[in-house]
Amino acid sequence: MAAFNPDQPRSGKGRFEYTLTGAERDRDAAKLREQGLTYQAIADQLGFCDKGEAHHAVRRVLTATVREAGEALRDLEDARLDAELVRLNELEAVVWEVLKKKHVTVSNGKVIYLGSEPLEDDAPVLLAVDRLMKIEDSRRRNGESRRKLHGLDAEKKINVSGGVRYEIVGVDPDDLT
Repeated sequence: MAAFNPDQPRSGKGRFEYTLTGAERDRDAAKLREQGLTYQAIADQLGFCDKGEAHHAVRRVLTATVREAGEALRDLEDARLDAELVRLNELEAVVWEVLKKKHVTVSNGKVIYLGSEPLEDDAPVLLAVDRLMKIEDSRRRNGESRRKLHGLDAEKKINVSGGVRYEIVGVDPDDLT
Protein backbone atom coordinates (compact mmCIF):
# COMPACT_ATOMS: atom_id res chain seq x y z
CA MET A 1 0.00 0.00 0.00
CA ALA A 2 1.35 3.43 -0.90
CA ALA A 3 2.35 5.70 1.91
CA PHE A 4 0.38 8.93 2.23
CA ASN A 5 2.45 11.94 1.24
CA PRO A 6 0.78 15.21 2.26
CA ASP A 7 3.30 17.21 0.20
CA GLN A 8 2.40 15.53 -3.11
CA PRO A 9 0.57 18.05 -5.31
CA ARG A 10 -3.07 17.47 -6.13
CA SER A 11 -5.24 18.59 -9.02
CA GLY A 12 -8.37 20.66 -8.61
CA LYS A 13 -10.30 17.39 -8.35
CA GLY A 14 -8.19 16.17 -5.43
CA ARG A 15 -6.23 13.62 -7.47
CA PHE A 16 -2.47 13.32 -7.18
CA GLU A 17 -0.61 15.01 -10.04
CA TYR A 18 2.37 13.52 -11.81
CA THR A 19 5.23 15.99 -11.34
CA LEU A 20 8.62 16.40 -12.92
CA THR A 21 10.20 15.14 -9.68
CA GLY A 22 8.02 12.03 -9.85
CA ALA A 23 8.91 11.49 -13.50
CA GLU A 24 12.62 11.80 -12.71
CA ARG A 25 12.29 9.28 -9.89
CA ASP A 26 10.45 6.89 -12.22
CA ARG A 27 13.25 7.33 -14.77
CA ASP A 28 15.84 6.56 -12.10
CA ALA A 29 13.87 3.47 -11.08
CA ALA A 30 13.85 2.25 -14.69
CA LYS A 31 17.61 2.83 -14.98
CA LEU A 32 18.25 0.87 -11.78
CA ARG A 33 16.01 -1.95 -12.99
CA GLU A 34 17.93 -1.96 -16.27
CA GLN A 35 21.11 -2.42 -14.21
CA GLY A 36 19.58 -5.54 -12.68
CA LEU A 37 18.48 -4.29 -9.26
CA THR A 38 15.46 -5.92 -7.66
CA TYR A 39 12.32 -3.90 -7.10
CA GLN A 40 12.97 -4.02 -3.36
CA ALA A 41 16.48 -2.63 -3.85
CA ILE A 42 15.07 0.11 -6.08
CA ALA A 43 12.42 0.94 -3.46
CA ASP A 44 15.08 1.12 -0.74
CA GLN A 45 17.45 3.26 -2.81
CA LEU A 46 14.86 5.75 -4.15
CA GLY A 47 12.57 5.89 -1.12
CA PHE A 48 9.50 4.12 -2.50
CA CYS A 49 7.26 2.78 0.26
CA ASP A 50 7.55 -0.79 -1.06
CA LYS A 51 8.71 -2.89 -4.00
CA GLY A 52 5.26 -2.67 -5.60
CA GLU A 53 5.56 1.11 -5.92
CA ALA A 54 9.01 0.68 -7.49
CA HIS A 55 7.46 -1.78 -9.96
CA HIS A 56 4.71 0.73 -10.81
CA ALA A 57 7.34 3.42 -11.41
CA VAL A 58 9.20 1.20 -13.88
CA ARG A 59 5.91 0.29 -15.63
CA ARG A 60 5.02 3.99 -16.00
CA VAL A 61 8.33 4.60 -17.76
CA LEU A 62 7.84 1.60 -20.04
CA THR A 63 4.28 2.65 -20.90
CA ALA A 64 5.35 6.21 -21.66
CA THR A 65 8.23 4.97 -23.82
CA VAL A 66 5.95 2.68 -25.82
CA ARG A 67 3.40 5.49 -26.20
CA GLU A 68 6.08 7.87 -27.51
CA ALA A 69 7.32 5.26 -29.99
CA GLY A 70 3.73 4.63 -31.04
CA GLU A 71 3.13 8.33 -31.59
CA ALA A 72 6.23 8.59 -33.78
CA LEU A 73 5.04 5.60 -35.80
CA ARG A 74 1.56 7.11 -36.08
CA ASP A 75 3.06 10.38 -37.34
CA LEU A 76 5.09 8.47 -39.93
CA GLU A 77 2.02 6.53 -41.08
CA ASP A 78 -0.01 9.77 -41.25
CA ALA A 79 2.66 11.30 -43.50
CA ARG A 80 2.56 8.22 -45.74
CA LEU A 81 -1.24 8.45 -45.99
CA ASP A 82 -0.99 12.19 -46.77
CA ALA A 83 1.51 11.47 -49.54
CA GLU A 84 -0.83 8.83 -50.94
CA LEU A 85 -3.65 11.39 -51.12
CA VAL A 86 -1.37 13.82 -52.97
CA ARG A 87 -0.52 11.09 -55.52
CA LEU A 88 -4.21 10.23 -55.91
CA ASN A 89 -5.06 13.91 -56.54
CA GLU A 90 -2.34 14.14 -59.20
CA LEU A 91 -3.57 10.96 -60.85
CA GLU A 92 -7.14 12.22 -60.79
CA ALA A 93 -6.09 15.43 -62.57
CA VAL A 94 -4.46 13.36 -65.34
CA VAL A 95 -7.58 11.20 -65.69
CA TRP A 96 -9.80 14.30 -65.98
CA GLU A 97 -7.57 15.57 -68.79
CA VAL A 98 -8.14 12.29 -70.63
CA LEU A 99 -11.89 12.67 -70.13
CA LYS A 100 -11.88 16.22 -71.57
CA LYS A 101 -10.21 15.17 -74.82
CA LYS A 102 -12.07 13.95 -77.89
CA HIS A 103 -11.19 10.36 -78.78
CA VAL A 104 -11.67 8.89 -82.24
CA THR A 105 -11.71 5.28 -83.34
CA VAL A 106 -8.59 4.16 -85.17
CA SER A 107 -8.19 0.92 -87.09
CA ASN A 108 -4.97 -0.13 -88.85
CA GLY A 109 -3.57 3.35 -88.29
CA LYS A 110 -6.51 5.10 -89.95
CA VAL A 111 -9.33 7.13 -88.40
CA ILE A 112 -12.73 5.50 -88.89
CA TYR A 113 -15.48 7.82 -90.14
CA LEU A 114 -19.22 7.58 -89.75
CA GLY A 115 -20.41 9.65 -92.67
CA SER A 116 -18.26 12.78 -92.72
CA GLU A 117 -17.53 12.79 -88.97
CA PRO A 118 -14.85 10.69 -87.22
CA LEU A 119 -16.35 7.87 -85.14
CA GLU A 120 -15.91 8.66 -81.44
CA ASP A 121 -14.13 6.02 -79.35
CA ASP A 122 -15.78 5.44 -75.97
CA ALA A 123 -13.11 3.02 -74.71
CA PRO A 124 -10.71 5.69 -73.33
CA VAL A 125 -13.62 7.44 -71.62
CA LEU A 126 -14.83 4.21 -70.02
CA LEU A 127 -11.29 3.38 -68.92
CA ALA A 128 -10.94 6.86 -67.41
CA VAL A 129 -14.24 6.49 -65.55
CA ASP A 130 -13.08 3.11 -64.25
CA ARG A 131 -9.82 4.73 -63.10
CA LEU A 132 -11.77 7.49 -61.29
CA MET A 133 -13.75 4.85 -59.43
CA LYS A 134 -10.51 3.13 -58.38
CA ILE A 135 -9.13 6.45 -57.17
CA GLU A 136 -12.24 7.01 -55.06
CA ASP A 137 -11.91 3.48 -53.66
CA SER A 138 -8.28 4.20 -52.77
CA ARG A 139 -9.34 7.41 -51.01
CA ARG A 140 -11.95 5.46 -49.02
CA ARG A 141 -9.34 2.88 -47.98
CA ASN A 142 -6.98 5.72 -47.05
CA GLY A 143 -9.65 7.16 -44.76
CA GLU A 144 -10.32 3.75 -43.22
CA SER A 145 -6.61 3.31 -42.53
CA ARG A 146 -6.44 6.73 -40.92
CA ARG A 147 -9.49 6.03 -38.72
CA LYS A 148 -7.98 2.73 -37.58
CA LEU A 149 -4.61 4.38 -36.98
CA HIS A 150 -6.19 6.93 -34.66
CA GLY A 151 -8.63 4.50 -33.04
CA LEU A 152 -11.73 6.25 -34.32
CA ASP A 153 -13.37 2.98 -35.32
CA ALA A 154 -12.85 1.35 -31.93
CA GLU A 155 -15.80 -0.54 -30.58
CA LYS A 156 -17.87 1.35 -28.08
CA LYS A 157 -19.41 -0.21 -25.01
CA ILE A 158 -23.08 0.43 -24.55
CA ASN A 159 -24.64 -0.08 -21.16
CA VAL A 160 -28.23 -1.17 -21.32
CA SER A 161 -30.31 -1.08 -18.22
CA GLY A 162 -33.87 -2.01 -17.57
CA GLY A 163 -35.85 -5.10 -16.91
CA VAL A 164 -37.61 -7.75 -18.89
CA ARG A 165 -41.25 -8.52 -18.45
CA TYR A 166 -42.58 -11.87 -19.55
CA GLU A 167 -46.19 -12.36 -20.42
CA ILE A 168 -47.73 -15.74 -21.08
CA VAL A 169 -50.65 -15.36 -23.42
CA GLY A 170 -53.64 -17.65 -23.01
CA VAL A 171 -52.83 -18.74 -19.43
CA ASP A 172 -54.54 -17.42 -16.35
CA PRO A 173 -51.86 -16.21 -13.87
CA ASP A 174 -53.87 -17.68 -10.98
CA ASP A 175 -53.51 -21.16 -12.53
CA LEU A 176 -49.70 -20.88 -12.33
CA THR A 177 -49.58 -20.76 -8.52
